[in-house]
Amino acid sequence: MARHSAPRFSLLKQFLFAIVAIFSISSVALLIKRAPSTPCGHYSDAGVKRFEPSPSPLAFMKSKRVLLVSHDLSLSGGPLLLMELAFLLRSVGAEVCWITNQKPSETNEVIYSLENRMLQRGVQVLSAKGQEAISRALKADLLVLNTVMAGEWLDDVLKENVPHVLPKVLWWIHEMQGHYFQLEYVKHLPLVAAAMTDSHATAEYWKAGTRDYLRIKMPDTYVVHLGNSKDLMEIAEDNVAKRVLHEHVRESLGIRDEDLLFAMINGVSHGKGQDLFLQSFYESLQLIVQKKLRVPSMHAVIVGSDMTAQPKFESQLRDFVRLNKIQDRVHFVNKTLTVAPYLAAIDVLVQNSQAQGECFGRITIEAMAFQLPVLGTAAGGTTEIVANGLTGLLHPTGKEGVTPLAKNMVTLATNVHRRLTLGKRGYGKVKEMFLERHMAHRIAKVFKEVLQKAKSHPKL
Repeated sequence: MARHSAPRFSLLKQFLFAIVAIFSISSVALLIKRAPSTPCGHYSDAGVKRFEPSPSPLAFMKSKRVLLVSHDLSLSGGPLLLMELAFLLRSVGAEVCWITNQKPSETNEVIYSLENRMLQRGVQVLSAKGQEAISRALKADLLVLNTVMAGEWLDDVLKENVPHVLPKVLWWIHEMQGHYFQLEYVKHLPLVAAAMTDSHATAEYWKAGTRDYLRIKMPDTYVVHLGNSKDLMEIAEDNVAKRVLHEHVRESLGIRDEDLLFAMINGVSHGKGQDLFLQSFYESLQLIVQKKLRVPSMHAVIVGSDMTAQPKFESQLRDFVRLNKIQDRVHFVNKTLTVAPYLAAIDVLVQNSQAQGECFGRITIEAMAFQLPVLGTAAGGTTEIVANGLTGLLHPTGKEGVTPLAKNMVTLATNVHRRLTLGKRGYGKVKEMFLERHMAHRIAKVFKEVLQKAKSHPKL
C-alpha cells in the first residue's frame, strides 16, 4: 500500500528533535505536542465537557486472532500498508501475528528496524516456516495474504492444511503488472473468502486478467481506498512543524524559499517514470525561455534514489541531467521512510507512474494533505484520487505524456493562484474521503464479510 505508515513518523519525530535545536523551547513544545486548545493557552479546562472519541469501526476485532502474511519486509508500499493495518488491529485489542515469507539469510538494518517496531506495538513476529506458523494459521480467525506473491506461502508451508485455511483468507492485492498472472502465485485465489484491492482500476484489471489469461474466477472482490495516518495529518496541519521542515530540506538541497520545487517521491524504476519526468522538466524549462515567461527559478527533486537497486536506470537519469546541463536544478535524495519533510518542502507533486498506472498511490493523498497540487498520469488509481482540473492536472502515460506534463508544469509555475487553489481543494478531498478513519470503516466492512463467511463454512 508510494510511499507512506507508523514507522515513518517515529523516525520523523526524531528528525524534528534534531533540527529544531535552533528554535526556542516554546517552539519545540509546539512542534512535538500541542497544548490544550484554549485562548492563548492560559485558561483552565476545568468544568468543560469532554467528548469521548468515537469507537473504532474495527472495535469488533477485539480478541480476534489475525495472521498477516507478507511476501517481504521492506520500505515498499505493500509491507508498510500491512504494518499499518497491524497497528490498527492492535489498537483495538486484536491478537496479531506477522509472517514474512521471503527474508534474506542475514537480517538487514531495514528488516531489523521494522520488526522491532512491530514488536514494540505488540505484534508477534513469527518464522515463515515450522509448526508454529501452521498452528497459528489453523487457529486464526482471519488470515490476510499481502500481495500476489504471498500466495506461495500457502503451498510452501501449509501443504495439506491449505483447504482448512482458505475459507478465512482475505487476499490483499496491490499489483497491476501482467507478469503476476501466473498460476503458481494465484491458483488458490478463486477459493479464498475474498480479495481486496486499493482501487477500482486494480479490481477490474485482476478480474479481466484472471478470466482472460488464467481462466479462473476472482472471489468476491472489495475495493478499499486508503487513508492518511493520524500522525501524517498532525504534521500536515501543523504550520510550525511544516515551516521548520520546509526550511531545513530546502537549505540541505541548496534551494531558496522563493524557488519552485517539483518532486517525484517514489522508488526509482522504469515503472514510476522518473526518466519521463526529467524529460518533461527539461522541456518545461525550454518552454519558459522560448515564451520569455517570468517565473521563479524551477527545481526538480527525485526522492527514492537507490543505486544498488536500479544502477543502470539511475545512471541513465543522472547522465540525462549532466548532458542537458541542469545539475544545478535537479536533485536526487535517497529512498527514505520520512517523506513528510519533503512534502513540506515542495510546491508540486508529480505522480508519473507508467503502463497501468498506480494501484492507488498513497503518496498522492499524502501530498494532498499538505495542500499540494498533483500532476499525475491519467491511469490506474490516480484517476480515482485526482479530479482533473480541480485537485490536480492529468497527462497521458508514455512518451505522449512528456509534452503535456511539461505544459502543466509551466501552467502551475505561471499561475500561483491556480496552484494554491488546486492544493486547497485536494486537502478538502482528503478530509472528506482519505483519512485513517475512512479507511478503517472501509476495511471493517470487508472484515465483517470475511469473518461471517468463515463462520458459516462447514469445515471451520
